[in-house]
Amino acid sequence: MKRLFLLLFICSPSLYAQQKTGELSELINESFSYFPQFREMEQGIDIEQQKIGLAKASGLPVLGVNGSYNYINPVSEISIPGGQSPNFQIMPKNNYKAAVNGSYTLLDFGVVKAKVDRAKAALQSAKNDLDYNKNQMAAQVANIYYQIAYLKSAIEIQNSVISFLETNRKDTEIKYKNGDALKYDVLSIQSSIDQENNRKIDLQNTLNKQYILMEYATGKKVEVNVRGFLLPGVEITADAARALENARQYNPEYKLLNSKIKEAEMEVAISKTGGKPSLTLNAGTGYSNGYAPDIDQFRYNYTAGATLSIPIYRGGQIKKQSRISQSQLEHAKMGVQTLNNSFDKNIRQTLTDIASNRSSLVNALGQIDQAKEAQKLAQSRYKNGIGTNLELINASTNVQRAELTRLQYEYQLCTAQIEMARLTGITYW
Repeated sequence: MKRLFLLLFICSPSLYAQQKTGELSELINESFSYFPQFREMEQGIDIEQQKIGLAKASGLPVLGVNGSYNYINPVSEISIPGGQSPNFQIMPKNNYKAAVNGSYTLLDFGVVKAKVDRAKAALQSAKNDLDYNKNQMAAQVANIYYQIAYLKSAIEIQNSVISFLETNRKDTEIKYKNGDALKYDVLSIQSSIDQENNRKIDLQNTLNKQYILMEYATGKKVEVNVRGFLLPGVEITADAARALENARQYNPEYKLLNSKIKEAEMEVAISKTGGKPSLTLNAGTGYSNGYAPDIDQFRYNYTAGATLSIPIYRGGQIKKQSRISQSQLEHAKMGVQTLNNSFDKNIRQTLTDIASNRSSLVNALGQIDQAKEAQKLAQSRYKNGIGTNLELINASTNVQRAELTRLQYEYQLCTAQIEMARLTGITYW
């Protein structure tokens, strides 16, 4: 999923607990319930949970019932020397057997435990994978949410520009009727109004698409009413080392990698149990024929014993599997350093973006005040017949550009803080 992340400006450790952000929080949780991928992953977690029980079951006693019939011909016979009786059979031709047999592995030297530990590691990986994908979905919903906020604010700016131009067009039409303006002036303002209306149509079209995306993500048609991009009273840490430490502790990508390393360690442990001996207790009871003197009669019998199995040679499979598992573990561990380097770079770049956009935003606010003052002067000069239509349009355009620049810097600051929240692993829904 596309890696765009939620606007949440949190840096203090006390805010790493679950956060509620109103409507945005509700939309994110709606997406978790609606998107089928999460139900699929939750089913996968349930499967991994059952595998733990399966691994434990391999160390439990085994009990079974079996029955058999065999016809044997010829059978061994004993001749009695000097006797007049026929030869004596030592086993029947028709052999019947019904028994209950059980076995229990008394000692496996850690084989079952290793399998259970591997199953537990796989379960934790499945849970971390779910958290990681929830972060991705939350980021998508948040990106749509604040993109809608940006577009709605941009449309409001367009409306103010159009309203300003409409007012001046009416003034110019009056001047034209009185002979104080040219038809060209009226047409020029109308052309500017048409251009601004086209920009507004483009913004509205993009906004409608974002609402469609929101419905796609959450399964609901919603009306997003959000003002601004900043949450009051929340600061972002400028300490890159501290941010990286938070990432290692809280970011789900780190957690997922650590669980993969744990799985690899369990695979190494299992590979080492391949050559271990085992001691198994066996017992059984039932009925069968074949006992002298009446070999055809069913008789009760029972057995008990123990089996010691010691692997000696398996063609080098155990050593080869152990080397493969160890290599997989080293490969997984190398991923930690790669992730550290990537996160360190991203954190530093994000902090640079935050500082840059904050500074630019201060300048943009000053430009807006100056542009609005210039617009008032141009409008006054035009009404009094001193200024020109071109001056008025340029002044209006400058105000629009300044407002859009301010909005753009606010949104860029927002996305930078989104990224910082993602990198430091804050749970915000």
